[in-house]
Amino acid sequence: MSQVLIPLTTPDEVETFLSQYPLAGVFKAGTCHKTMQGFGVLETFLKDHELPVGFIRVVDWRPASNHVAARTGIQHQSPQLIMFKDGEPVFDVDNWDITPEALEPVFEQYVPARQEAAQVAGDGNVEPYRQLMRQYIDGQLPDWQFQELYVNMFRDDASLRSQREFELLSRLFGDPDAYHGGLHQLGAPQQRGDLKARVQDLLAQL
Repeated sequence: MSQVLIPLTTPDEVETFLSQYPLAGVFKAGTCHKTMQGFGVLETFLKDHELPVGFIRVVDWRPASNHVAARTGIQHQSPQLIMFKDGEPVFDVDNWDITPEALEPVFEQYVPARQEAAQVAGDGNVEPYRQLMRQYIDGQLPDWQFQELYVNMFRDDASLRSQREFELLSRLFGDPDAYHGGLHQLGAPQQRGDLKARVQDLLAQL
């Protein structure tokens, strides 16, 4: 069975979710690539562990986010993961601290393993990236303009993506986790090898 991933848009939905699942996670999604990176890390654990996760788009569903903060006393961050046992928080982590090293001991302690690995369906769409790459390959965009458009798209991408998608999409101009958001440091695309060949390779894998 696929991983349960449930949108929590109101305080009532938060309460229903936490009462329905004795062990659960709440993931707060922000508005930039940190959300994509954080969820990608979480997704690698969800594939192998039985943990229902409710997600909150903090900008769109602010009352739900505020309710979680008031209920737990945990200061709001995004992205943020809070794990609940019997309705009470037992673990929280946010921003760049959502790492395999942070999650592994908590999942080992609290979350049962799956019998078989599951597919964790996020809400990301790679088609905008594909369209941009096709425009570049077809000669409609020079290198500098493609890089600017791609990096801006990536920076503003707060989709719930798999770790695989995150790693693929970050391959062209670097992994923002390595720069802690410093995408301005990525440099000229030609310093990473032939850009067009790398774009064609990425397009084939998406």
